[in-house]
Amino acid sequence: MPVLGKGCVGIVVRALLDKKRIALKIRRVDADRIGMQHEAEMLKTANKVEVGPRLIGVSENFLLMDFVEGTLLPEWIERLKGKGTRNRIRQVLRDVLEQCWRLDAIDLDHGELSRAPKHIIIGRDNKAVIVDFETASLQRHVSNVTSICQYFFIGSQTAKTIRRKLGKINQEMLRTNLKNYKQNRTRENFNKILRICELTSFHG
Repeated sequence: MPVLGKGCVGIVVRALLDKKRIALKIRRVDADRIGMQHEAEMLKTANKVEVGPRLIGVSENFLLMDFVEGTLLPEWIERLKGKGTRNRIRQVLRDVLEQCWRLDAIDLDHGELSRAPKHIIIGRDNKAVIVDFETASLQRHVSNVTSICQYFFIGSQTAKTIRRKLGKINQEMLRTNLKNYKQNRTRENFNKILRICELTSFHG
């Protein structure tokens, strides 16, 4: 069985359901969770705002969801070359930020987006999918937009690759506006972040 990913809670493999490929997450015997229901509830909530792979079913030890075929975001960015590269990267980054905005709007915190090399998959149609909601929460203060901006533009190896491909942005201004957004999560403040990150229009 092809292993798609491994974590502290489970192992994700590719499986078949009614001859259709799906992703099956199997709870590890040494996991610190008593079941998969929490992750299923978090994914179900994310699905309501069109985020994450579609939840299919859950039991104590198994979680079924749509199989997302694609490439992890850092590798996808690194591979891109030629005409239209900057445009495609900006469109994907904007897509991810918009998904994070929708998660913020429903008070669902993913919890792992400040270190997200394995949590964003880019499909063949350049559609971004945020995965792995095992540490997500509806109880803590949400930080999806602020965390993903840190990852994309400030403090990661992927941020260095993005700067090399797209050019530098004003990090000081971004930090200031992220702080403002954190205090007041309005669409207006979110749009300011998009403008600072140069994700409001795409030109080649």
